[in-house]
Amino acid sequence: MTGDRASPVCYAGNADDAYMGYAGREEILIALNALLEAERAGARVALASMRDAEGTEHAALMRGIRADEARWCRMLSGQIRRLGGAPSRCCGAFHGKAMAIADPMERLAFLNRGQAWVVRKLVELMRVVRDDVLHADLARMREGHHANIDGAAAFLKRASPRA
Repeated sequence: MTGDRASPVCYAGNADDAYMGYAGREEILIALNALLEAERAGARVALASMRDAEGTEHAALMRGIRADEARWCRMLSGQIRRLGGAPSRCCGAFHGKAMAIADPMERLAFLNRGQAWVVRKLVELMRVVRDDVLHADLARMREGHHANIDGAAAFLKRASPRA
């Protein structure tokens, strides 16, 4: 054989995200806005629940959750803008459903289920996000929600009447 043979240059790194199996920009923006609406709802539920709290520990838990939800609202809004989108100004339907629950402990349990829903959505989204900056923010958000879920579950266990 004469001459050196080499494989052709691979341009896969330059391929469109959708071509490579990742979500496209519009799909990501839709998912981020859905998460933003859910976080906004969670923040408002936590704020209202601070007023209905049964004791200082419950109020502190709600204050922490509300601050965390507000933090993720800011992050999601920033990421949406960074990707060239417009952050939704809507509040998710979760707010109305949660606020229909009068008992503060039952509402907290419902809020915790909402936090678990967000974690599931984050895991699904992270599988299809190619953007390293966004992926890292979503991972931090997932871990923050895990911490909130664990904290609320521990509080609910301590607060529940012993059988």
